[in-house]
Amino acid sequence: MNNYRSSQFRANSVVIDQNGEIIRNNVLRNTYWLLAVSLIPTVLGAIIGMVSGINYGMLSNPGVSTIVFFVGAFTLMSCIEKNKNNVFGVFFLLAFTFFMGIMLSRLLGIIIGMHNGSKIIAISFGGTAIIFSIMNFLANTTKSDLSNFTKWVSIGTVVILLAAIANMFMQISALTLTISMISVVIFSSFILIDIQRVVNNGETNYISATLAIYLDIYNVFSNLLIIIGFMNNNRE
Repeated sequence: MNNYRSSQFRANSVVIDQNGEIIRNNVLRNTYWLLAVSLIPTVLGAIIGMVSGINYGMLSNPGVSTIVFFVGAFTLMSCIEKNKNNVFGVFFLLAFTFFMGIMLSRLLGIIIGMHNGSKIIAISFGGTAIIFSIMNFLANTTKSDLSNFTKWVSIGTVVILLAAIANMFMQISALTLTISMISVVIFSSFILIDIQRVVNNGETNYISATLAIYLDIYNVFSNLLIIIGFMNNNRE
């Protein structure tokens, strides 16, 4: 009888493990798929932002554009979270990535105006792809639970955000470069943490997972643009 109960328990454990594996694989697959799709409205938003001249308007009114960015981003993110369990969550996510593309057009417009601007964008995109690939590999292979580092990385994010806001008034180039370098490290770490959270079934909603990883990638890419653009200017 004891052997029967033991065997039955092991059988149930296998079923639970298999169900957990199926859920994890589905969330990962849907997250990667939605993440790839979300890049389309981002590119469209960036193109529209530059073609329409919105990027120049943001450059001439940095204070207003910052307010628009925070209000628009947090409003859309709130809508995504409220609708993450239905199809409207996907539509709000795509609207958010389109909005983020428009916001990115300000930085892209500056980079394109530089010498080798297109090359800078290509290198930044390639660097972001490499970072994502490395972090994705580590998230799927490492056995250590990295969730404990979330608190420290989050604190670093707040410090960087405050420093970036302060630098909007001080306009110190060296501080801008330092902030961007640290930001690349912080958001690369977030890619690793956020993907591992899905792998470990800590996040079972693919819309929320996509939003988190998208923001990580977006910040890595934009900060690489700043770093490489800064280095390119110094060589001229």
